[in-house]
Amino acid sequence: MKTLVLACIDGSSYSPAVCDASAWAVHRLDAQLTFLHVLHKKQEIPQTDLSGSIGLGAREALLEELAALDEKRGKLAQQRGRQILADATQRARDAGIAEPEALQRHGGLVETLMDLESRIRLLVLGKRGAAASIASEHLGSHLERVVRSMKCSILMTTESFSPPQRVLIAFDGSTTARNVVDRVAASSLLSGLPCHLVMVGAETAEARAKLDHARQTLEQAGFETPAVILPGEPESVLSQYQRDHQIDLIIMGAYGHSRIRQLLIGSTTTAMLRKSEVPVLLLR
Repeated sequence: MKTLVLACIDGSSYSPAVCDASAWAVHRLDAQLTFLHVLHKKQEIPQTDLSGSIGLGAREALLEELAALDEKRGKLAQQRGRQILADATQRARDAGIAEPEALQRHGGLVETLMDLESRIRLLVLGKRGAAASIASEHLGSHLERVVRSMKCSILMTTESFSPPQRVLIAFDGSTTARNVVDRVAASSLLSGLPCHLVMVGAETAEARAKLDHARQTLEQAGFETPAVILPGEPESVLSQYQRDHQIDLIIMGAYGHSRIRQLLIGSTTTAMLRKSEVPVLLLR
């Protein structure tokens, strides 16, 4: 059974980019593309005591009407979900994916993803969803929960996606960061792309030795690998470097042992996800 590139779509303006990013990943990985649309659990009708303001018969009629409306709303949500999935699978076919799958589930997004996690090789989702504000620095309400809860690799895309031409690894010299380098070197997902190594912090002999070892690992795998150490705050330095060097994709490890350790467990990750103008790949 093939592992999955699982793409979460909700009909928001980010869904086309999620489709394009997941199709790009499938072309480079030996995986099955599956689109997932989750219908949230229906909210229960509040059982407010209305007997003091309206008669019993009117109260019962109102509750019946509310129940009928809720049922109709649920059916419409299912129909909309099926159409969202149909549009996504057609977009994937147009991108050359032969047999994309479509799943529609009821429940919470995180809980649904955790049920599927054992098969997921790469999870793809948008920076924001249908319920999120359009403010440029607002993250989708589900994104941080997903990132904190899931153990698989995650590709977060911005509102548009193009196949990356240059990528950046945020490297801090930790065991996790070295594992990220090893995984990038061994994977077909990014093969052939210039891969910039950026270490944020003081220039020391130890830092330079770790960076040089990582650079050599990537170069031996065929990557063109510029490698630099820069002073400053990680989120600001990485964002500026991305703009200056026209980086299309930022790669970060899920856990490290420096300021970047706050990735997924503190403000640095949230800041990077919020500020990034390009997709971010989070590797476990």
